[in-house]
Amino acid sequence: MALKESEAIVLRTYPLREADLLVTLFTRLEGKVRAYYEDRERQELARLDSCEVLDSPLASEVTYPRAVALGHVAEVLDELLPDREANDDVFRLTLSILAVLRGNDIWMPLTYFELWMTRLMGYLPDFSECIVCGRALNGSRAFFHALADGLMCVDDKRLASSEMSAESRALAAQMFRAPVESFATKPWPKSQGADLRKFLIQTLQRHIEKKLVTAGMLEKGSF
Repeated sequence: MALKESEAIVLRTYPLREADLLVTLFTRLEGKVRAYYEDRERQELARLDSCEVLDSPLASEVTYPRAVALGHVAEVLDELLPDREANDDVFRLTLSILAVLRGNDIWMPLTYFELWMTRLMGYLPDFSECIVCGRALNGSRAFFHALADGLMCVDDKRLASSEMSAESRALAAQMFRAPVESFATKPWPKSQGADLRKFLIQTLQRHIEKKLVTAGMLEKGSF
């Protein structure tokens, strides 16, 4: 059996039998793998013979907001990524997010992560026009609904829709043009981009057909 070696991000660990752990890894070469990293023919699991920690977000202080944010990144990856399918774009995105997700300043990295994950998974609609009538939304009010796939104009919005501000749409456009590090120099309160994050979470949850546990924890948190 051929031994395999790859950079990997640990997403989850689960108790297995009395003293073992089942580890879910997001590997650079093969995507999401449930560990033992020496493949056995016709077996779902791989065996993890050894590992070397290159960097750990737990090496610095882990506040409660940061712990929830790290858990959110792991949950989104675990729910969205298929098994054994490499995705270098998502791997590089995750490394860049972990590098700036420090202290209690969690909202900018999470906004950037959710936005790019939604786009990389192919779920992000065009923000420039109404999905119902096709009217251009540039400079106009725009609305979204938990059961709709994009933005709607004021005339076509559904009952109980939420509004996404022009500022948040412009922010999304900026985040597609610049690395996450370029947004880390300014304060970013929870209110900034909150409507954008709500839209992104609704979109992701609609596609995975389940609620993200950590999204609820982030929404309820007062940090």
